Amino acid sequence: MENELLTKVADKTLAKEKLHQKIKQNFDLLPVLLKGTCSPKAAVRYGCAKVLMDLSGEYPEKLYPYMDAFIELLDSKYRILTWNAMAIIANLAMVDKEQKFNAIFEKYYSFLNNEYMVTVANVVGNSGKIALAKPHFIHKITAELLKVENISGTPHLTEECRRVIAEKAIGTFDLFFDKIEEDEKKKVFSFVERQLGSSRKTLRTKAADFLKKWR
Repeated sequence: MENELLTKVADKTLAKEKLHQKIKQNFDLLPVLLKGTCSPKAAVRYGCAKVLMDLSGEYPEKLYPYMDAFIELLDSKYRILTWNAMAIIANLAMVDKEQKFNAIFEKYYSFLNNEYMVTVANVVGNSGKIALAKPHFIHKITAELLKVENISGTPHLTEECRRVIAEKAIGTFDLFFDKIEEDEKKKVFSFVERQLGSSRKTLRTKAADFLKKWR
């Protein structure tokens, strides 16, 4: 059954949507998907990772027993798998009874210093879910997100990329701003105000809308 499933994913006779449905009918097949993320075939590893990511949003309690495997995926040599793992871990934060995320907080947020915009953006974009699931981390998450204004540029992280990330950070702050301590709110307001003069129109708009909502 295991090899048959992955073979069908590889030759594309089993679409991701069908695979998704098949796992929903039998969650005992989750280890097959995890094995698939290690496949040398891109269609298999990314297909399996995408289904795992989608399922983690719908059935976090079913995927939580495999949390350690997703944490290991953060170190994948394939950036897409790292991005998938980031999203999955954020989705599982709400059912993290064993507090496994606590042990990897520093590791997770170390990706804010990554040279690739999409990697940094994934950390920022997933932080809202983590903050809401683990409110005791809101102070630390806020401090980490405020650092995006000063991240170093790289060939894969241009000035415009930094503006995109700042825009995403404002969207994330909006998700849990009411839970931030008053002193921290002032820092967030200052960060947002500095974006009002940005050359990126959508960032200026996002900043203005945020201030109108929360001020």
